[in-house]
Amino acid sequence: MKSKFLSLLAILLGLIIIIFPVMGVIGVSDLIGLSILLISIYLLVMGVSIIDYNRGGAVIDLLLGILLLILSICLIFNPALLGFLAEITLYLAGILLIVVGVVSLINNRQSRYGFYIGIAGVVLGLLYIIIGTYVANPIVLGTLIGLWLIISGVLKLLDG
Repeated sequence: MKSKFLSLLAILLGLIIIIFPVMGVIGVSDLIGLSILLISIYLLVMGVSIIDYNRGGAVIDLLLGILLLILSICLIFNPALLGFLAEITLYLAGILLIVVGVVSLINNRQSRYGFYIGIAGVVLGLLYIIIGTYVANPIVLGTLIGLWLIISGVLKLLDG
């Protein structure tokens, strides 16, 4: 039951991220903040759900989720922070996606598709950094994060 809920949550959050940039209403800071917020929600729920059988992974997920939650709130409610982080924001989101991918690799070793969830996070994080360097389009970058959440959700659904 937990696995299906987490899978559907990841797919739903991924779709929200992909759909939200199309509206074109929010700024870059809010878009990046929202993307990071949705990843933090996923990590917090994942950390709580795996605490029974993987305490180390759960602690990593929870700490990373709290860190990303704080970062996302700061980006959403303090647009001036984006000015301060403007040069590293694209790299930061890509690096965080890579870190989340590595954490997924560590936490999902026992599942059939867990390896691919982690690999998808690392690959999409690298793509995020490369595309962000040359394109800097928040819609494309938000879509990459949404794709990772959808991939993670679908693979978890297949696994469970």
